[in-house]
Amino acid sequence: MSLARAAQRRAIRSRRAPHAVPVLSRLAEIAPVGMLVTGLDGAVRYLNPAFTRLLGHTLEIGQSLDGFSLIHPDDTGAARQHLVRLARGESAHYRGEHRLRHADGHPIWVMLAGALSSDEDGHPDCLVLQVTSIELQKRAEEALVYSENRWNYALEGARQGVWDHDIRTDTMFYSRMWRKMRGIPVDEEVDGDQQKWFERIHPDDLPTVMANVHRQDQGDDSLDALEYRERTREGNYIWILSRGRPVEWDENGEPLRTIGTDTDITYLKTIEQELAAEKELLRVTLEAVADGMIATDAEGKVTFINPAAERFTGFSADEARGLFAEAVFPLRHAHSDEAAPCPAIACLTHRQAIEVEDEVVLVARDGQARDIRCSASPVIMPDGTVSGAVLVFQDITQSRALQRQLVHSASHDVLTGLPNRAAFDRAMSLAMGSARDGQRQHCLLYVDLDRFKPVNDTAGHAAGDALLKQVAETIRGACRGHDLAARLGGDEFAVLLEDCPLASGRKVAEKIVRAIGALAFSWNGRLYRIGASVGVTAIKSRSESGLGYLGEADAACYAAKAGGRGQVVCFADMTADLR
Repeated sequence: MSLARAAQRRAIRSRRAPHAVPVLSRLAEIAPVGMLVTGLDGAVRYLNPAFTRLLGHTLEIGQSLDGFSLIHPDDTGAARQHLVRLARGESAHYRGEHRLRHADGHPIWVMLAGALSSDEDGHPDCLVLQVTSIELQKRAEEALVYSENRWNYALEGARQGVWDHDIRTDTMFYSRMWRKMRGIPVDEEVDGDQQKWFERIHPDDLPTVMANVHRQDQGDDSLDALEYRERTREGNYIWILSRGRPVEWDENGEPLRTIGTDTDITYLKTIEQELAAEKELLRVTLEAVADGMIATDAEGKVTFINPAAERFTGFSADEARGLFAEAVFPLRHAHSDEAAPCPAIACLTHRQAIEVEDEVVLVARDGQARDIRCSASPVIMPDGTVSGAVLVFQDITQSRALQRQLVHSASHDVLTGLPNRAAFDRAMSLAMGSARDGQRQHCLLYVDLDRFKPVNDTAGHAAGDALLKQVAETIRGACRGHDLAARLGGDEFAVLLEDCPLASGRKVAEKIVRAIGALAFSWNGRLYRIGASVGVTAIKSRSESGLGYLGEADAACYAAKAGGRGQVVCFADMTADLR
């Protein structure tokens, strides 16, 4: 018989061998676990239906199949080594995870369990292999590994280290990033003793950590996180944000295990400290600034007010916050006393900077009014939206008063406070212009004091100045409210009576003469009496004398002095006498 024929018969006998023991044969045929029997050389002698269903291989009469060749090329070395050792009797059994090739070529993960079988004489005869699919398990493991890697990458990318405290055994687990952020080698064993950890914490932060770490282990809802500085292996300190919660409890509800994360927030703390320093600098600057500053939100409600603004408005920062800007910063027009619009609200409405050009007054809560200069600008965000407004204002009460004083001084006599020669000339020009059409007539009085020089010569210039002030008040009191009384210089005055006929003007002049003549001026215990001579002329459509109206009044005054002083002379009467 040929060797091929003998091998064929042995294969057939091997395929039918289980039928020698009906029960065992039946069990192998219906077993859900794949079974494979090979010779010590790897030649397949038997495979059951479950093996065929799993890997698609069959064993027909005359077919040659090498069990070792079913192993995936990547696993061949390890698997063959274990099976060879098993065939040699160097191990009693073997169990391992390997990939086998399906009949269509794709790999399948299986749990391979093998044992050596002997013949009737006790000599090793074949290998009996059990094959169980672990594809689902491997896929789950791969998914788990992928998921774990993903979370590990995410945690490491966020510089978050994981710690796991088993309260039952008081042991700690630390992740690779937990070690890395502290400069500890990833493969180094870390002593989880709490006292060792306390030694690494910054002394300033240690009391807070010691007082609160147990609350973290107990899952205290009122404790959100621990922030502290911890020393690294390099000796520097890093800021740690530690969050943790219990994940296991005993039957009494006591925590058994706490898991948490430590995040390196050193960079954020550095930025926070820099921002705090800038904020403090800004606060000190704003407190030192003499200008008032008010910030509002997009609705015009106050969000910030500096100390200068508190002083000017009478509102404290707490009182002003949340109120509308116009309530905290009420403005009125300086000349009309009417309410003026709030520039902060105006700039929010028009989305542009507003500078108040009119003279406005800020009325504080206590009623005190201040002249101010103010402007407001909208706060425009990068996306174009207006998030609020900033109002800046200065108290210019003194400067505006000085300005008014300068304007007053430019048109008024410094000594008496009456309009000066320049102001009088402007008023005369307006009066002559209004009289040119013949519809209006005015009067001009020229007043020259009598016996004033002896007061100056004997009592001094101080006495003379004091007397001139009284004369100015006297002349002003003898005129109507809208009349203009001016000091032309020295002891000479002029009065412009608008819309006044000549007869009425003469009466006013006489009133002035009587009032000045009644003055009793006392200086250093000595009484002085003076008088006044007044020349009167009418301001009509044109001056008939060619002297000009002031020249006519001056000439009439000279005539009054020449006639005995203390008199009133009308220029019209002088010209009538000449005719």
